[in-house]
Amino acid sequence: MATNRDYYEVLGIDRKATDKEVRAAYRRLARAHHPDVNPGDASAEERFKELNEAYQVLSDAESRKAYDRYGAGWRNAAHYERAGANAGQSPFTWFQGARTNRRGGKGGFGSLGDLFGDLFTGQRAPQQAEVAVTISLEEAATGATRLVSVEGRRLEVKIPPGVDTGSRVRIAAPNAPELHLVVTVSPHPRFERRGDDLAVSVDVPLTTVVLGGEAEVPLLSGKRLALKIPAGTQNGRTFRLRDKGMPQRAGTGHGDLLASVRAVLPEHLTDEQRALFERLRQTEGR
Repeated sequence: MATNRDYYEVLGIDRKATDKEVRAAYRRLARAHHPDVNPGDASAEERFKELNEAYQVLSDAESRKAYDRYGAGWRNAAHYERAGANAGQSPFTWFQGARTNRRGGKGGFGSLGDLFGDLFTGQRAPQQAEVAVTISLEEAATGATRLVSVEGRRLEVKIPPGVDTGSRVRIAAPNAPELHLVVTVSPHPRFERRGDDLAVSVDVPLTTVVLGGEAEVPLLSGKRLALKIPAGTQNGRTFRLRDKGMPQRAGTGHGDLLASVRAVLPEHLTDEQRALFERLRQTEGR
């Protein structure tokens, strides 16, 4: 899809926003509109696609610079400017010539895509191509494959484990331009990625945090891990589980899983439970 809305407006940020602010705005909004969080909501799915499109442009320094200069037509304008420079003529001169030569010289012209298609007619095919791909956090952990189209060909490409939003994956294929995949990793409704580490909240009954015991920690793979909870554990305490996070792209190991305790209080007390809590309150302050 291609949105006509201002990308900064889509992410709700100022045009002078830092890269960190761009990432933070995207993560916050994408998490709220993720299809997994809004099953069956077509409007949320469209909003999520719009957020991905805006983030892919504004998170890359070169594409953001072109967007800031040309606005919605930045892709065509940037290609056109480079082509005009390579041909040794100013962009304004070329554009005037194209305008008078299109549609029988009546001053009308087709889409920018048509104009730039004419410009490249007879020239060498580009030696590099970029394709934006979006994958889930689970796919970022295990690796993924995608079918992409390049120069009229469909290629099956492999995305290695450990990639993150903004990662670029170089793909070399016979008789095809050098391909670079620009990766976006969709936010997960439960796990938060922090570099190679993952963070997750773990619901633990009040009795367990007070008296001690075990709690089940979810893993990104879908499995669960038993975690020992010491007696007197405070709400919000974080346990670091070594090597249970994301794989490192260099293949040298894994990050950690940061499991934060979220104490769950009983909503409805029985008479016996209420009596026990009353006795506990009476002993406080002694």
